[in-house]
Amino acid sequence: MPAIRPRHLFSAAAALALTVTAPATDATAAGSSAAALREVLFVGNNWDGTAEVIKSSGDFAKIGRVDVIPDKDERMAEINADPIKWIYFMAIRNSVGEGHDQFVDDMYSTPDGTSMVVSRPSFADVVSIDLTTGDLNWRFPVSGYRADHMAVSPDGKRVAVSASTSNTVHVLDIVTGKELGKFATGDKPHENIFTQDGKYIYNMAIGDVNTQTDAPWLDWTKGDRRITVVDATTYQQVKVIDMRQRLDAIGLRDHSDAVRPAVFSPDESKLYFQVSFFNGFFEYDLATDKITRTKTLPKNPATSDDRTTFVNDSRHHGLSMSPDGSKLCVAGTMDDYATVVNRTTLQEGPLVTASKPYWATVSGDGKSCVISESGTDQVTAIDFATGRKTVSVPVGDHPQRVRLAHVPANWSSPSAG
Repeated sequence: MPAIRPRHLFSAAAALALTVTAPATDATAAGSSAAALREVLFVGNNWDGTAEVIKSSGDFAKIGRVDVIPDKDERMAEINADPIKWIYFMAIRNSVGEGHDQFVDDMYSTPDGTSMVVSRPSFADVVSIDLTTGDLNWRFPVSGYRADHMAVSPDGKRVAVSASTSNTVHVLDIVTGKELGKFATGDKPHENIFTQDGKYIYNMAIGDVNTQTDAPWLDWTKGDRRITVVDATTYQQVKVIDMRQRLDAIGLRDHSDAVRPAVFSPDESKLYFQVSFFNGFFEYDLATDKITRTKTLPKNPATSDDRTTFVNDSRHHGLSMSPDGSKLCVAGTMDDYATVVNRTTLQEGPLVTASKPYWATVSGDGKSCVISESGTDQVTAIDFATGRKTVSVPVGDHPQRVRLAHVPANWSSPSAG
């Protein structure tokens, strides 16, 4: 377990994922012939401001790298000239950044595979980067002072991004960067998920994960944590799901209701989700509006039960599902392992040792779960069938989000990368 730096209060003054499987693959290929594109995985190296581009399956070998902060000097000049921006920039570094700047949270490719769209927390924006030249195509400053998780629509044309300090989700045209709409959320919006038909967006607000008021009896201090469901055309709220009520109904009053990574079953009848502080996950039935099953996963004996030592309140952070819906892959972040869980029985497989795994996604061929090991700067593939590790590949500093994407078939790194 890597050393955890002390966290600082993210004061008011200082401040899903959906698992990317077939729908996102189709989306990124939309409007372009399959022969002209190559499927890849984007890996966001959050602390060094790069994105690794690796093969989407097989040996997951490195293909290239993209500099996602080519405008760093310009952005830093703006921040240093504005005392409020500087305060928030430093607050991000000293809280969620664990002493580091956060330069890439999430990324997707455009439908034609020519550009990478990236959310950059410390710069509070979303940018589009030309994958041939490495130059910016457009930049969208989010409201507030920090950008977070994104989601791309099934047709690949829109990207939703959480603006975590303004409790807002912006929806942008992925090609032009024009804002198409926005909607209000709970406190600190995090994961976004488009439904497969593209009709709805689910946003998970996780509340204040940077404070040290982590004891269950202080849970009320964490803010308004809820799932906001909106119409993806009008961006009007359709419903709100408060997991506090659902957890209380099954006697779990000491569990946090801050929904972290989440994934739908293939038929979208069930939602599987992680919450702050918990080593496990829940199954939620959308039709009955109830939590139907709870899965508690093993604790690592070397991991302290002191909640204030958990990075951003997330004991486990990373969840994906095999394309056939039979297996779940869980990143046990603070417990330093990942495991494949049988969805029918909820029996976990081997605990695959991993250093602070921060995300889980699905390989291009659907055979593997791919986790980012932020503690050792690598990504690791785990076979869904056996639950065992197949390969690890070195990447950049502090990999987090991993997304399926497409680039031109003959692509190589821009000169700036």
